[in-house]
Amino acid sequence: MNWQKAPDIDSEVKNLCQKLDFSYIDPKRIICFRSFGSSSRARARIWSFPKVWQLALKLPPHYVIEVLSLHFDHLSTDDKKRVLIHELMHIPKNFSGSLLPHRGRGRRIDSRNVEQLFKKLFNLL
Repeated sequence: MNWQKAPDIDSEVKNLCQKLDFSYIDPKRIICFRSFGSSSRARARIWSFPKVWQLALKLPPHYVIEVLSLHFDHLSTDDKKRVLIHELMHIPKNFSGSLLPHRGRGRRIDSRNVEQLFKKLFNLL
């Protein structure tokens, strides 16, 4: 598998954080990569940076968003935004380095919630 920094995804993540008021997310601490050669069926995934690693390396919380070129690059611009919104929704409000699951206490990360944020994005533009 090959990984490359993805400055286009970095820019889009920064834009989404600003436009959707993800004020608890520090886009400077989200690193974006594009991967090639993965056998995963995912379009994108987000990677955590657990507290034990933060303490061991003396670094603040960070996240990695990986887009899988095979399944992501052919998507429309709108669908790419939806995928990135979905990944950003996994980041907890305390920006701790951990991840939120798809289902949790009174909330869900699903296509309906992603679509609500996506529509909000276009009402703001």
